[in-house]
Amino acid sequence: MDITIHYAFLPQTDPDAALAFYRDTLGFEVRNDVGYGGMRWLTVGPVKQPGTSIVLHPPAADPGITDDERRTILELIAKGSYGAVTLASDDLDEVFERLVASGAEVVQEPTEQPYGVRDCAFRDPTGNLIRINEAR
Repeated sequence: MDITIHYAFLPQTDPDAALAFYRDTLGFEVRNDVGYGGMRWLTVGPVKQPGTSIVLHPPAADPGITDDERRTILELIAKGSYGAVTLASDDLDEVFERLVASGAEVVQEPTEQPYGVRDCAFRDPTGNLIRINEAR
């Protein structure tokens, strides 16, 4: 049996800002851009990995969520403690400089971690934590 990661989901509160970050700053390709009911879902992914995508979705769009749950989700997103993803690059320093130049919020500069990984961290325009490991 072979199981792969096909989609990961991250919320986005501003589709245009999310698109600029993931497409223009990180260099991901846009695989889908769908609007429905005044909301917008974006699917993006690394050019060389056509089978792996991130779906940037409107938060709390599920009609089964209560108003209180929706408020809680939006509060967690605003605090930056709702969504996260870890990416990898063979040139961490170049990616870090590109993210800094874009104005992305730096959480951690490139650091050699005690558990053997060199990485950095940012927040995307929604506040999701984006960690980037150096691929070795």
